[in-house]
Amino acid sequence: MPFQTVSVIGLGYIGLPTAAVIASRGIDVIGVDVNENAVNTINAGQIHIVEPDLDIVVRSVVTTGKLRATTTAEPADVFMVAVPTPFKQDASSSHSPDLSYIESAANMIAPVLAKGNLVILESTSPVGTTEKLAGWLKLARPDLSFPQDKGDAADIKVAHCPERVLPGYVLQELVSNDRVIGGMSSACSQLATQLYEKFVRGECIVTNARTAEMAKLTENSFRDVNIAFANELSVICDKLKINVWELVKLANRHPRVNILNPGPGVGGHCIAVDPWFIVDSCPEEANIIRQARLTNDAKPHYVVEQICKAADEFKRPVIACLGLAFKADIDDLRESPALEIVKDLVAKEVGEIIAVEPNIKQLPSALSDSGITLTSLEDALDKANVVVVLVDHKQFKATDRTQFATKVVIDTRGII
Repeated sequence: MPFQTVSVIGLGYIGLPTAAVIASRGIDVIGVDVNENAVNTINAGQIHIVEPDLDIVVRSVVTTGKLRATTTAEPADVFMVAVPTPFKQDASSSHSPDLSYIESAANMIAPVLAKGNLVILESTSPVGTTEKLAGWLKLARPDLSFPQDKGDAADIKVAHCPERVLPGYVLQELVSNDRVIGGMSSACSQLATQLYEKFVRGECIVTNARTAEMAKLTENSFRDVNIAFANELSVICDKLKINVWELVKLANRHPRVNILNPGPGVGGHCIAVDPWFIVDSCPEEANIIRQARLTNDAKPHYVVEQICKAADEFKRPVIACLGLAFKADIDDLRESPALEIVKDLVAKEVGEIIAVEPNIKQLPSALSDSGITLTSLEDALDKANVVVVLVDHKQFKATDRTQFATKVVIDTRGII
């Protein structure tokens, strides 16, 4: 099938790079987002997120007319849904998945669907969500047939293909990484594969929708369990007065051992979230996965305890918190343990808090009225008597170590 027009629903950290890469292959792309500011920014050839080289690609495809953004859905050959899947805010369990964004996307594209269209869910989702998406589309368009009823003969093809990219390397990994494609029928998988093969150099591996959904959750749960081991080890080493960074290096010299580095917790909208989707689906069986989440969620509180002890040494503690993002060299604060640590310090009124985050221009709303100062690294090191390294940004790693010599340093990333 010739794909003349692709519509990407959701122009965030995954949707916008995906839209830009597809447009760079000469396909007309319509980006859809409810955020009018994001739409206007993109149509001006600019970007509203931080991702290396993305601005160059977006400017190019907008200038050539291959990418344009809008707030309303328009007819297309393919609809790729890349909207958030957060936790429910009002649920009795704080870790129940909120699929309302996907349902809203279904209701948005349903009126413009036409026979022969392909709908791909890229959003990381609990097992069974692709089937729910097809169900919502069927309710809105009873005049069309869907694969849950007609299989290969359905008017609308539906598939799941989870993104598997690392922030900071999204453009490279969108192209180079293998993709798992799970269609609701064989024809759905085949059509989706044809699309991804137009811009993916990695292998496109076909499975069913449920297995594709579980594959993404499994990948991130595996990493979460390994990080939990490292974080638990770091707490044990603190108690036993052992340098955890040296210990990990020594243990990793074993040919079959590869321990990850510990940190202040786990953040981002993948590893900190996805394992809970498995726990929510199988609460009685997912014991190790649940415990890993609890271990990693507890690590920020442990870090706060260490900061409070350090602050007690000073009559007027001034605490410089280096980094707010969930990982190095990006501006993404979603589920960031660094941000949670800073918020907790404010609530405890430990002392004067200075934040250093070179990838943002203003504090997030959660900290806007907290009295925290967002400043440069130089100013922070000049004023602070306690320095907390929360993110290993390149600017922090490049700092002369002698500047920390007169400070009490809590280094959660092992850069000092």
